[in-house]
Amino acid sequence: MTAEYRITEDRLGGEPTLVVSAPDGSAHAVLALRGATLLSWQVRCGEAGPLKELTDGYRDEKELLCQDGVRAGLMAPFTNRVADGRYRYDGHDHDLLPGRHGDRTIYHGFARETPFELVHATTTADSARLLLRTTSIRPARYPGYPFALDLEAEYTITGRELSMVIRATNMGDTTAPYAAGWHPYFALSQSIDDLVLQIPAHTVIRTDASLIPLAGDAALLPLDQCPEMDFRMPKRLGDAVIDACFADLTPGPGGRIETVLTNPPTGEELRVWQYSGNMHVFTGDTLARDRRASIALEPVETMTNAFNRTEHATALALEPGQRREFSFGVVYGASGTQG
Repeated sequence: MTAEYRITEDRLGGEPTLVVSAPDGSAHAVLALRGATLLSWQVRCGEAGPLKELTDGYRDEKELLCQDGVRAGLMAPFTNRVADGRYRYDGHDHDLLPGRHGDRTIYHGFARETPFELVHATTTADSARLLLRTTSIRPARYPGYPFALDLEAEYTITGRELSMVIRATNMGDTTAPYAAGWHPYFALSQSIDDLVLQIPAHTVIRTDASLIPLAGDAALLPLDQCPEMDFRMPKRLGDAVIDACFADLTPGPGGRIETVLTNPPTGEELRVWQYSGNMHVFTGDTLARDRRASIALEPVETMTNAFNRTEHATALALEPGQRREFSFGVVYGASGTQG
């Protein structure tokens, strides 16, 4: 009988986790049920080499609960920031931070802290698929978001690839604003400075000092006019400090958009793929620990502050009973390995 992938239950402190292991030891992943959060993804280097950690996730329960850096956070029902924590939708004003004065920064939605449960799992000799779900986003549960969503996070893990689908279903009777994304940190070396990045984007989103995009077309800066942020051709990161959204992504064969991170000395690379949306890049300069030891390559459906941009209203609208999904993933490759 052919051995299959294994899924076992474990804990990170008091937080329940799921451990996924390939039958030949070539892949290993750990997911926390809180936020359906990827804590670790390891793959084998070469045909018989050791496992290598490719992400920089939360290392203990305290980090997971603190959410510093939003490591591998599932971003929903909005991505990145909402200006001043306020937005207007369908003729109504909403405040995501009622009663708060001073710093009103809010970012990356609620899903990253929401408990999920495993509702289905499938294992074969070549892969493991896990479907996690939460029904926790309901009116009155989260201030400023009076909408009812069921969320699913479906992971598929193979020997060289980790892919994910985020699905949202509007369970309410009114149209809900909704967008999703993922906030993983990837590591191929001790520092990101010598890594090479390629992003097939033609536009970078211009922001103010609070990282909120400028109004209207002023936010759209063609990369031909901003060579220091142009990664259409592979370019060494060096000391570049980036916290920016890249748009107008050019798809490759089959419509797949790929952002590629390479470690030239080893020949290793990570290909972060998506079929739509934008790519937000953060070089980790403000993290509480291990700054610039990893880089966040974030597939997102919309730019920052989309809830306050009329041009995104149609893309955000999730009608009652409607389900929408956003898929993406990452593939590891290296000299002498098979994809």
